[in-house]
Amino acid sequence: MGCVSALDVPLKKQLGAATAKVMAEHLDLHTVGDLLHHYPRRYAERGELTTLADLPLDEHVTVVARVADARVLTFNGAKGRGQRLEVTITDGSGRLQLVFFGKGVHKPHKELLPGTRAMFAGKVSVFNRKTQLAHPAYELLRGEDGGTAVDSWAGALIPIYPATTKLESWKIAKAVDAVLPAAADAADPLPPALREGRGLTGLPDALRKIHRPRTKADVAEARDRLKWDEAFVLQVALARRRFADTQLPATPRRPVPGGLLDAFDAKLPFTLTEGQEKVSKEIFDDLATEHPMHRLLQGEVGSGKTMVALRAMLAVVDAGGQAAMLAPTEVLAQQHHRSITEMMGELAEGGMLGGADRATKVVLLTGSMGAAARRQALLDLVTGEAGIVIGTHALIEDKVRFHDLGLVVVDEQHRFGVEQRDALRGKGKQPPHLLVMTATPIPRTVAMTVFGDLETSVLDQLPAGRSPIATHVVPAADKPHFLARAWERVREEVENGHQAYVVCPRIGDEEDDKRKAKEDDAEKRPPLAVLEVADQLARGPLAGLRVEVLHGRMAPDDKDAVMRRFAAGDADVLVATTVIEVGVNVPNATAMVIMDADRFGVSQLHQLRGRVGRGSAPGLCLLVTEMPEASPARQRLAAVASTLDGFELSRIDLEQRREGDVLGQAQSGVRSSLRMLAVIDDEEVIAAAREEAVAVVAADPGLDHLPELRTALDALLDKEREQYLEKG
Repeated sequence: MGCVSALDVPLKKQLGAATAKVMAEHLDLHTVGDLLHHYPRRYAERGELTTLADLPLDEHVTVVARVADARVLTFNGAKGRGQRLEVTITDGSGRLQLVFFGKGVHKPHKELLPGTRAMFAGKVSVFNRKTQLAHPAYELLRGEDGGTAVDSWAGALIPIYPATTKLESWKIAKAVDAVLPAAADAADPLPPALREGRGLTGLPDALRKIHRPRTKADVAEARDRLKWDEAFVLQVALARRRFADTQLPATPRRPVPGGLLDAFDAKLPFTLTEGQEKVSKEIFDDLATEHPMHRLLQGEVGSGKTMVALRAMLAVVDAGGQAAMLAPTEVLAQQHHRSITEMMGELAEGGMLGGADRATKVVLLTGSMGAAARRQALLDLVTGEAGIVIGTHALIEDKVRFHDLGLVVVDEQHRFGVEQRDALRGKGKQPPHLLVMTATPIPRTVAMTVFGDLETSVLDQLPAGRSPIATHVVPAADKPHFLARAWERVREEVENGHQAYVVCPRIGDEEDDKRKAKEDDAEKRPPLAVLEVADQLARGPLAGLRVEVLHGRMAPDDKDAVMRRFAAGDADVLVATTVIEVGVNVPNATAMVIMDADRFGVSQLHQLRGRVGRGSAPGLCLLVTEMPEASPARQRLAAVASTLDGFELSRIDLEQRREGDVLGQAQSGVRSSLRMLAVIDDEEVIAAAREEAVAVVAADPGLDHLPELRTALDALLDKEREQYLEKG
């Protein structure tokens, strides 16, 4: 993190150009400091054997094991041209076969004698139903000469580093040895008072102990310290962002008694839930201040977030401002526009015949609108005639001008980059208030880490009248009759006057097929596609029902027409991609069949499932998969079927994914900003670090007295990290 000159030295000066190039290209490590912060993933011990029993397929692994036997097989005649060396290694939990071919046979044949212990690294594959490593790299741990490998590792824990095919763990360990003396110069980002108060070791000491521990206690001490570095520096960055926001001016927007909001509340056919009341109060308190609100509203699918957001928008209109709602897709923008104008009735007909006295205008703005409708919408915004606008990225364009933008509501935050959020915020005379909504439940620590610049409100009650949803896994390969029964259930729902969704991972048009062909897929078959499945259902198990399709590559007007027909009950079954994942609201739809459910993430399945059971009849969600019962994919599906609690599912989801993905990093093996901290397990550290960070920033907003912390912050907030922080 924090580095003075010794840690900023490029690796090529220390390690040589070839090794430095591999480290830069494959591990994103460029300086001595980067390498010192590339921590071991785990440690192997003398006498403690690593488990071979559960090696992950297709992953690059490092194992410590003993050679059980080795034999050379010769084929193609006596010249030995076709030689193959098969070595079986064991660690007590399982056995693994290593294979070497051709000229690569001689050296391992001499060295890998039965009883020899070594570290082996390679990619796990399966051949003839046996797990194997083909041509693995290896490092002997017990040479006959009592060699250097033994001495250098003797009595110590062996660090196993995150490695690549091009650079094995032990080569990384040797590179670390070369740069470890530089750790003595590591500038410590933690303020001395915090370090002493928490009993944490110094940074140079922690770096030495994490890379070359003598005991497990060394590892624990180093981890405790390094977790604090990550949590604290990140929380300081977020605390500074929150502090800066409180310094910005904003126009207070207080609801006006007897205004639009009161008129809207008076015509509601139901009472708000306690949760909606509580969250609305938090939002109204924020809107009344002279600094911009920055609030994250998270709530389960169907918990009534749109209602809370709409009431906030009406309060802002009452106070003379305008509100803009930004949706990630046209389907969702149209859906929001439709449901908000329906909820408001004559209150949304400002300036129109039949509009109420206090009414305003609610306009829609999307990229595919006709020129005349678009001109009118832009005019309504600039004159202030329209108090509320709902739109897609089209809202961000330069041409769009507001009379007085007071509130921005962003739906489904994870689909928007910071540039879009800021572009819209820049359209106010002063920074507008910001409300971010997400239906993806986020555990508290992740909210503190990823959305740390936003205050958080949670809606965890479902409104009255929402029905339970039963979820079942349908193992199509093991039990084909279960799938036949699933289609019977869909027919039964339709016969009872209801509707159903069928969701597929792929569209199945020409463009989609070309893309699929390009991806060098070793999968048995491509994922099921909307167009093919719809056709098969209409001719087969759902013959006679009105089956329609919906996917992202349809023309916007066609998409809207399909959604309208489905919402009006003019279609029985909608076969769609995940375009229906957020915001689609058809209370009469009671059943959903998700094909190839194992190809979707846990939170995505939970989102999709939330589209049914929105009316008075119970919902049914069937997760169809061909994966075998013991597979991790089936365990994931079983977890989704076992609970409707989105927070519980998001925890399961995070535990099953790498931490880096949680923090919005690409899954390409790029380093996450968090290398030691686990957002799920380290809740206490994150919460404590947040408190300490708030105190430090309040006392010294510019960090003028903490130059080392400022350096660490600059290292964290390079361009990429800055965006990650803002994007959430």
